Amino acid sequence: MDITLLRTFFEVANTGSFVAASERLFVTQSAVSLRVQRLEDDLGRPLFVRSKAGAELTPAGRAFERYAIGILRTWEEARQQVAIPEGFHRSLSVAAQYSLWPRLGFRWVDGMRAAMPDLSIRTDVGMPERLTRFLIEGVAQAALMFTPQLRPGLTAEAVTEDELVLVAGWEGPTLESLEGRYIFCDWGPEFVQAHALTLPHLTNPGLTFSLGTLTAQYVMSRGMAAYLPARFIKTHLDAGQLHIVPDAPRFAYPVWVVWRDDLDAEVAAMARKALSEAALSIDEDQSDVMAQMARMGGTTGALMEDLVPHIDE
Repeated sequence: MDITLLRTFFEVANTGSFVAASERLFVTQSAVSLRVQRLEDDLGRPLFVRSKAGAELTPAGRAFERYAIGILRTWEEARQQVAIPEGFHRSLSVAAQYSLWPRLGFRWVDGMRAAMPDLSIRTDVGMPERLTRFLIEGVAQAALMFTPQLRPGLTAEAVTEDELVLVAGWEGPTLESLEGRYIFCDWGPEFVQAHALTLPHLTNPGLTFSLGTLTAQYVMSRGMAAYLPARFIKTHLDAGQLHIVPDAPRFAYPVWVVWRDDLDAEVAAMARKALSEAALSIDEDQSDVMAQMARMGGTTGALMEDLVPHIDE
C-alpha cells in the first residue's frame, strides 16, 4: 500500500479538513482529494463524510484508522532499522520544540551517546502538533514539548519546570512603558488564560506571535517586549540584549517528554536517566534569572499553576 496515501488519510483524519491537510503536506487540495479517492477506491468503502464544515470519518474510516497508524509505525520502524549505520546496533529518534534543543535537547543527546555508544540517534524539530504526529506515526520515539497532546500508545512525563518572564529590548523597562511595544506571544491555552487574568490590558496588543522563542529576534531587533522562557533568555540577559521587566508577573511553564509505549525497555531506561541528568544541569540557568529578578526588587506576581489547573489534575 502507498505510504503517501496513508499519510494523507491520517492528516485529513487528524485535521478534519482537506484544506488543512493540504497545507500540512504542502500539496494542493485537489491532490489530497485524489489521494483519498484512490484509497477509498482500493478499499471499496468511503472513508470520509464531506461537508462545508470539513471532513468526518465514516465508521469504515474509523476502523481503517487503527490499521493505517499500525502500517505507518511498521514502515517507520523498518525504515529506521534498515538505516542504522554500520557499527551501531540500535536506534532512537527523538524530537523537540525549537526552544528546547539548545539547553536541554543537545545535553540529552550527549548523555545518551555517552551511556550507549552503539545507539544511532536521529533528531527532529517541530511544534507540539507536529511532534505528536511524529510520535503516533513512529517517526519519533520520544519528544520534548511544552504542551503535550496525549494519545493512545503515548505517555507524558514532567521533566522540569521553566518560567515565562517578561523581557524587553531596551534598558529600564516597566509595565507602564510597554504601550505600543508589547508582543503577545502565544504559549498555549494555559498561558493565555493566566495572562488574561493577571494582565487583561495587554491581552490584545494588536501584535500576536505564535513563533515560540523565535520571537526573541524580533524583540531584540525592534525594541519590543514579550514573554519568553527563563532558560532561553539567560544568554541574552548576560549579553545585555534583553532586559527583565521587574514589575511584571511570571508564569510557570512545565517541560514534558512524551514517550511511545512500545519503545525498547533498555533504551527507554537509559534515555530517561540521561534526560533527568540533563534537566538537572540546566536548572542553574533558571535560578540565575530568578535571582536577577530578586535583586531588581520586582514583584513576581501569580504563577500560572496557581491560576489554571495542571495538566495531570
